[in-house]
Amino acid sequence: MGFSSFPPRPTIPLVLQTIDMFALRSEAGLILTEPPWDSLLAGRPPDSLILANQVGLANYFRGKGLRLVVSIDPTNGLDRSSDSAPLVAAGRSLTEPAIQALYREYVTAMDTLIHPDYLSVASETNLIRAAAPASLYNAVVQVANDAAADVRARDFKVKLFSTVQVEVAWGRLGGAGPYVGIATDRADFPFAQILGLSSYPYLAGFTDPDSLPIDYYSRLIETAPLPEMVIEGGWSSDSTTSPNWNVEKQRRYIAREADLLDRASAIGWFQITFTDLDAAAFGFPPSAAPFTSLGLVDLNLNPKPALSEWDAVHARPRR
Repeated sequence: MGFSSFPPRPTIPLVLQTIDMFALRSEAGLILTEPPWDSLLAGRPPDSLILANQVGLANYFRGKGLRLVVSIDPTNGLDRSSDSAPLVAAGRSLTEPAIQALYREYVTAMDTLIHPDYLSVASETNLIRAAAPASLYNAVVQVANDAAADVRARDFKVKLFSTVQVEVAWGRLGGAGPYVGIATDRADFPFAQILGLSSYPYLAGFTDPDSLPIDYYSRLIETAPLPEMVIEGGWSSDSTTSPNWNVEKQRRYIAREADLLDRASAIGWFQITFTDLDAAAFGFPPSAAPFTSLGLVDLNLNPKPALSEWDAVHARPRR
């Protein structure tokens, strides 16, 4: 169980305070990032970028006794139909061999310098396939497999994986359609040693956490078993945006998700954010609004009701 280091506002003291607070209720820390494409395109070596940014964070996590999960996203985390925003701004694309080479170098450097326990090289692949041009999805398949091979040639210990979007797998992209599954993703990313999950059911027509099917996660692997790990997800507590989003439903979602993960015999459970996020302080676009109130504590690090549910699960004996 664990979180990333995103603080409520982007200051170093708040980063450290956030980690100190969630480390008491975690076994691992999550580093989730897109490559710094603008810096890479400007010629800065991946090693120097990672030394300046992620190495210190990884060391701080490990100093807290936390294991390390790294997830590197080759496309746009807020718009799966598109390349990463800095690439678009530069008129470039992951479909270019030169950009794929930069991605592979960045992934390899991350593994070499940080030595994570788990490393993801592609995110929400089924959502990219549904929303993006075929050329971009094909580029993700190519570069993820190539990056995984590059890492494996140097590191036989790290667990490699990619992630899928659970709501898309259940056919709920744009409505309550039939179950789709993830057979294509399993075939296109055969290097995966675990199945990473992304799940935001409040954005896919679910109005109550208790309405989630008990096999919501386990069904994805019932015909081809693979260890599962939730990498990102949650239920918004922003009651000003939707009547289905509030602190009580967020609390019940944490309780329900624990049941779903038990059913799936999952090996990990992460939220990107431990705290709510100040959208203005980060300069987030309006499209990020559904993701700024997922924290188990608020902008001032005061506990929300969901925190007690998380702590109750974390207090259970570990096998």
